[in-house]
Parts: sequence; C-alpha cells; structure tokens
Amino acid sequence: MTKPTTCCGRSGEACVCASQAKCSCGKQSALNCNCEKAKTENTVTGARCSCRARPAGKCTCDRAATENSKVAGSTCSCGARPANACSCEKASDGGLLPTETDFTNKAVGA
Repeated sequence: MTKPTTCCGRSGEACVCASQAKCSCGKQSALNCNCEKAKTENTVTGARCSCRARPAGKCTCDRAATENSKVAGSTCSCGARPANACSCEKASDGGLLPTETDFTNKAVGA
C-alpha cells in the first residue's frame, strides 16, 4: 500500500491509521463497508482525513479527536484541512486512496 503524504507516519511502513479506520457502522474496515451504508461509505470524495480512508471530519481511527476537530489557521483550498495537509482532489496526490497503488510514481512521498 502506498502511504499517503498526509499520513501521521507513526509506522515506518504502511499508514497505521488507514488500517484502523472503520466504516461508520464500525463492523468493517473503511472503504469495505457491507451494511446498508455501503453505497456511500465505500466512496470518498472531497477532503479526507489524513489516512484518506474517511471523509474529513468523520475519522474513526485513534486520531479521531485530532482529525475531527475544527481547523485553526490557514486551510487548503477546500477549507476542510490545514494548508500544509491538503487531502482533497486538489492535492498533488489527492486521488490516491489507501487501497490504491500508485504505479505511475506520481504520488508525492510514495
């Protein structure tokens, strides 16, 4: 798995937060929901949390308290994330999700 540039970096390997993220029902890992919310849970667009597996403000990993708090100071163009941690489609690697591999080597920090 390619590590998103906005990952917290607690592990030298894959993004720990992405492996902890769950869908909102809490039964499945993020982006692998199989409950009645699967249609909306398994697609993330716009600003995302640092691991990119959940929408910004709806983080479910152990960084949820930090991730879901209101952004103070400068924000990225979408307004949902800090200016230095953009995770929407406008970021240089914004289209990269935790379940995707960047075979183009265009993702920064991959």
